[in-house]
Amino acid sequence: MTAYTLVLNAGSSSLKYQLVEPVSGHVAAKGLVERIGRSAADYTEALAKVQADLPDVTITAVGHRVVHGGDKFSAPTMITPSVLGAIKELIPLAPLHNPANAAIIDAALVAFAGLPQVAVFDTAFFADLPKVATTYAIDRNVARDNGIRRYGFHGISHEYVSKEAAKLLGRDYGELNQIVLHLGNGASASAIEAGRPIDTSMGLTPLEGLVMGTRGGDIDPGVLIHLMRHAHLDADGIDDLLSRHSGMFGLTGSVDLRDVHAAAAGQGPDSEQAELALAIYARRLAKYIGGYAAILGSVDIITFTAGVGENDADIRERACARLDLFGVILDSQRNRLPAGGPRVISADDSRVTVAMIPTNEELAIARQAAASLVS
Repeated sequence: MTAYTLVLNAGSSSLKYQLVEPVSGHVAAKGLVERIGRSAADYTEALAKVQADLPDVTITAVGHRVVHGGDKFSAPTMITPSVLGAIKELIPLAPLHNPANAAIIDAALVAFAGLPQVAVFDTAFFADLPKVATTYAIDRNVARDNGIRRYGFHGISHEYVSKEAAKLLGRDYGELNQIVLHLGNGASASAIEAGRPIDTSMGLTPLEGLVMGTRGGDIDPGVLIHLMRHAHLDADGIDDLLSRHSGMFGLTGSVDLRDVHAAAAGQGPDSEQAELALAIYARRLAKYIGGYAAILGSVDIITFTAGVGENDADIRERACARLDLFGVILDSQRNRLPAGGPRVISADDSRVTVAMIPTNEELAIARQAAASLVS
């Protein structure tokens, strides 16, 4: 009997799903329900659509991606009423993500009442970051009383890709120093020393760090104080600005880097603004890579992953062009090959290997959920 895990990944208005055999990675079904609130009234109705499309196979568990586990969850966790309650309590730390994660869990507990359900947390991989990385330089009592620390996100992807990088090199995971760049609509970087993450670009929330689709990443906090005082933005207005109207969208009006590249290739003010946005995006990447290289002391491999990281050769080239100080030499022909399986894109004489490795968060979730059933 082949046993499958149903992986559910809820966004703010969408539901991705995959039916995965955890050992082989075989996918029996996958899909996406979009525009929840319009095409489906709510997550219960969206899940009903998913159920209608599932083939007749044996499902032994449901795995849920949950973005924020705070300091409560550092490993895959069997979902109980108290666990679900804790996920809901963490909504203020991930207001775009945890509400949807909780909603689909509520629906799945009814729809798949007889199956064990496991929460796999995006923050778990970074739960044991050293204090020098998690601690913000603010009043320590204020930080303690309000749970302010760096948590990090995209951990499911960073862990999966870093382990695949070790396989690609044919080396032991615990002997490698790695920098992983998860570049999608959300984007984050991680520094992994001898198999242990020691820093990551996202912080208390997914707003810090790299330039993203609608999030701008690092910003002077004084800008926000200025906007509160002079633009009369309240907390909700600041949140809306930083979460939905910044990043590439704020700079260019588009979250799709293909559109930005097309605009940059044209002429006129739009092309100048698009080119500026691409330069900002790549410069921020290079700053994080350089900073993490200094923290690690030496780097064995830099890996690009996720939608932009896997498919945008120009972004990879722009970022790596600034890294010759570290002995990084990109092979243009390898870099420009169409996206496919894992591959090295650096030149043979590059002192640091550069790779493109597709992420597979659904497979990682399925494996972690399945493993938690027998642990």
